[in-house]
Amino acid sequence: MTEPRAERRGVRISDPQVMRALAHPARLTIMEHLSSLPAGATATECAEIVGQSPSATSYHLRELAKAGLVEPAPSRGDARERVWRTVGSSWEVDAGRDAEPDAVAAQTALIEAWLGRELDRSRGWLRRASTEPPEWYAAARLSDSQLLLTAEELTELNDAIDRLLEPYRKRTRTDPPAGARTVSIHYKALPVE
Repeated sequence: MTEPRAERRGVRISDPQVMRALAHPARLTIMEHLSSLPAGATATECAEIVGQSPSATSYHLRELAKAGLVEPAPSRGDARERVWRTVGSSWEVDAGRDAEPDAVAAQTALIEAWLGRELDRSRGWLRRASTEPPEWYAAARLSDSQLLLTAEELTELNDAIDRLLEPYRKRTRTDPPAGARTVSIHYKALPVE
């Protein structure tokens, strides 16, 4: 494959303090929500998504801002309203191969929090699957494939998948068709042996 990599304007997180700041279910939810909204959202709007009070959500937003993950967004015209946005359209965590134990522990805690959230989403789907419309029931998928790849092939596969997903990203898809829903694609490609 020689196609170019999908262009991602993400934030690489390698600082253990930033990882610890993000390793909270509410903050992960806030980051996901804000990452899907180029214009950002207020603490009150985020509170509806997180299921916490606006004041608790505002605290989480300030902590994310201290960590350099969110920033104030341009006002919508009401000076009393504070709008927040992410500093990048996506983020990835990488303490590095030679990271200190503290960084590895922070990375592990953050990834485990994220994986727990994704597992909860899968369980939520399983609980309600029988009540979903038939077309959504048929379209949803949980699968596992064991592939035999070189590191170069895995890199090419990851890049190809990024390119396939790019046109559907919630943040940049400006005119989705009627009936479109937010869908979580949980992708991992890790050697198992």
